Amino acid sequence: MFENKLPAVAIALPDAGESLHPAALFPAAVSEIWLEIGFGAGDHLAWQALRNPEVGFLGCEPFVEGVANLLSRIERDALRNIRILDDDARLLLDALAPASLDRVFILFPDPWPKTRHHKRRIVTPETLDRLARAMRPGAELRLATDHADYAAWMLAHATDHPAFAWTARRPADWRVRPADWPGTRYEAKADQQGRQSCYFSFRRRADGTRA
Repeated sequence: MFENKLPAVAIALPDAGESLHPAALFPAAVSEIWLEIGFGAGDHLAWQALRNPEVGFLGCEPFVEGVANLLSRIERDALRNIRILDDDARLLLDALAPASLDRVFILFPDPWPKTRHHKRRIVTPETLDRLARAMRPGAELRLATDHADYAAWMLAHATDHPAFAWTARRPADWRVRPADWPGTRYEAKADQQGRQSCYFSFRRRADGTRA
């Protein structure tokens, strides 16, 4: 079943040296392109796609179980505005045409808590450089985690990057999940275990980039 459903929505990466224009992945015109890196079970991505039918959604997730779950949601809700890469998101970021993304989500990624594993974290200066190249000026980057050390790591790296500006003006802006940001099963588990989730939002600056 997995093998039968995936090809219809799979993202084919272009040949080396060529750029992928994501709007061309969708049969109907889309107003914006949003990307979720590491969509897990696909709850958030499917929720957003159902409520924003005019937006084209790209989702990256290397784990088969998560991809299979999202494929089931696509079929159940007749979603036509999602395309999937079942591989490392950095491959897609390197292939995308510059300034082609309007919003990016990295929600509750693996915190790799041991110091020797920090190099495996997805939020790094290198990934932020890739995002800066792929996101248009004014585009939004949303990050979330329930791991205190990773929250500090995310905030430090994103605020240090010249291409991104933190939009928070008061504590509630990062302590309270926005209404258009649905909860997930993982987040509910974190709440039950008493872990505080952080919700960060950044804007791609019109100036300043290392890309």
